[in-house]
Amino acid sequence: MLLPGGAMATFRLALIQLQVSSIKSDNLTRACGLVRKAAMQGAKVVSLPECFNSPYGTNYFPEYAEKIPGESTQRLSEVAKECSIYLIGGSIPEEDGGKLYNTCATFGPDGTLLVKHRKLHLFDIDVPGKITFQESKTLSPGDSFSTFETPYCRVGLGICYDIRFAELAQIYAQRGCQLLVYPGAFNMTTGPAHWELLQRGRAVDNQVYVATVSPARDDKASYVAWGHSTIVNPWGEVLAKAGTEEMIVYSDIDLKKVAEMRQQIPIFSQKRSDLYEVKAKKP
Repeated sequence: MLLPGGAMATFRLALIQLQVSSIKSDNLTRACGLVRKAAMQGAKVVSLPECFNSPYGTNYFPEYAEKIPGESTQRLSEVAKECSIYLIGGSIPEEDGGKLYNTCATFGPDGTLLVKHRKLHLFDIDVPGKITFQESKTLSPGDSFSTFETPYCRVGLGICYDIRFAELAQIYAQRGCQLLVYPGAFNMTTGPAHWELLQRGRAVDNQVYVATVSPARDDKASYVAWGHSTIVNPWGEVLAKAGTEEMIVYSDIDLKKVAEMRQQIPIFSQKRSDLYEVKAKKP
């Protein structure tokens, strides 16, 4: 079925909850193998998790960092073209101009780099007795919005901590995105408390699909990821959710649901722009 304007109304989304090791080459080989598996199952848009080629931690980022294009993104470009899919490359530590970034590179079915999202909001938190982490010790923040077009819909990108900032999702919705994808690695403190809650909140607030893509849990790692990669629809319903182990999560995205919900609960036409607004300060 086609939507008005000729866009296709349904497509299969796959999230790859990868078990990340300390060996980059193994991570790349296994990630590409799972991308191929997802494509064979009919996925047209596939996402890897945050920091898929490297253990997550400020001490690892400088060691594993690459230029873009580089080894990891070249492999992603090749497998996206081989499988003729849209591939959201989770994130990798990127080195550019002497600075390090947490960066998501996305590739089209012809292997072209469509957009490069550098994590906007760095993960600097201190929960006494539970977790303290400072990405800003080694990473610099990005400074641009990141969306890309598919034959199905426009997609907006964020990385992990970016999901806590409702304004980013609102701007993506204003720009016509109907799917937001956040590769992320919440931890054993914030994961059970906020992972699903934030995702459902962003979905309902903006009447969009939201997907979060975590690495698989490794209890022996210095930073233990929550796992539970999830896909939520515009009604806030969880369509698919992983456990903690390495696996692929699939869901068939029906964009008619976006149009139906926006017609039934027309919050976009009911906003009080005379009283408030969320406005982008950059293109």
